Amino acid sequence: MYNPQLETFIKVVDRGSFSKAAEDLFISPSAVIKQINILETNLGLKLLKRTHQGVSLTPAGASLYRDAKYLIKYAKDSIVRAHKAMEKEEMVIRIGTSNTTPSQFLIDLWPRIHELCPNLRIQLIPFENTPENAREILANLGDNIDLVAGVFEKDNFKQRGCDSLEIKKESICLALSIYDELSNKDKLSLQDIHGRELMLIKRGWNKYVDEMRDDLIKNDPTIIIKEFEFFDISVFNECENNKSLLMSVKSWKNIHPLIKTIPVEWDYYMPYGLLFSLEPSRQVIEFVNAVKRVLDI
Repeated sequence: MYNPQLETFIKVVDRGSFSKAAEDLFISPSAVIKQINILETNLGLKLLKRTHQGVSLTPAGASLYRDAKYLIKYAKDSIVRAHKAMEKEEMVIRIGTSNTTPSQFLIDLWPRIHELCPNLRIQLIPFENTPENAREILANLGDNIDLVAGVFEKDNFKQRGCDSLEIKKESICLALSIYDELSNKDKLSLQDIHGRELMLIKRGWNKYVDEMRDDLIKNDPTIIIKEFEFFDISVFNECENNKSLLMSVKSWKNIHPLIKTIPVEWDYYMPYGLLFSLEPSRQVIEFVNAVKRVLDI
């Protein structure tokens, strides 16, 4: 089924040499060469031409390279499907977790949930927070990840094929550098942000943020609104490096060690809750119902 030598072959072709492939794979060049030799022997094919300048594909190698990524993906997908079949039997809830979708809130609830549903188990599935990953995960909830917890807008995510459970309302806070002159405050006022650069996610991402943006533009035009595309660690780096203010929530307070999250004297908020498939499995339904009972929703 899954052939690690085939993945090594792809890496060698992509990087153009055994030594560069070895660096990426964290093994020695000789180990890479050995794997390629075994692959060629097992297949009865000459896949690579070796030269002092690097490696190049033989016609047989070029043919295999075109199919290899598909073969590996198919093999990995089949393993995922097998795990999924086992997990359905074992009543496992797979919770996606990233910087902006931390799972700590659910972990804190887990002892009480487990009392209600002793047959359930949880598995944390970390993922890199990128726009591509976010779209893929939300479009396929129930495949490799059952649910994620975070801020959301119900109508927006309904269009993406997700169902949701609102758990609470997260007050919109401001994140800033620990070296900012405002960082010693426990709460910020509107006067504090007068004339400052404020980083807000682009219009259309969340109607609650859009309403806040419109109010601020109307009531304090001195605030310099700077929009960004997506919440990831680079946004927090930019906030710290440029000494800007950044919209945030309390659950993101530990994303960056040089950033402090402070509440503000305003009434802006975003819903926080669970996102899951429109056709959830029975274990997801059981988990969500347990959350409702624990929190009396």
